[in-house]
Amino acid sequence: MKRVLDVGQCSADHFAIRRLIERNFQAEVLQAHDAEDALAQLRARSFVLVLVNRKLDLDQSDGLEIVRAMKADADLAATPVMLVSNYPDYQAQAVAVGAVLGFGKSNLGAAATRELLHAYLG
Repeated sequence: MKRVLDVGQCSADHFAIRRLIERNFQAEVLQAHDAEDALAQLRARSFVLVLVNRKLDLDQSDGLEIVRAMKADADLAATPVMLVSNYPDYQAQAVAVGAVLGFGKSNLGAAATRELLHAYLG
């Protein structure tokens, strides 16, 4: 089964993302709350996609730092990572540092979000 790592979401948002993915794709969604946990999980298992909140729920740190860390690590750089943000400017910043185009929480129910995820989760 394909795995997705969801990083830095509060419980309600993680539940909504997990429900979206698990109902529409043959994938399981695991959760990480901070950069240290996320990078440890990424090194321990394979993931087909990583979703990173713009601001991590526990400490409000910048999710782009996780994208940068992944792209700087030769073992993790090939793993697709998306920023979860409603703001186009932050999406553009994420793409500029190596992420693929992500989506916002306000678009979780949109067909376009499912299509975007389909490219990675089939």
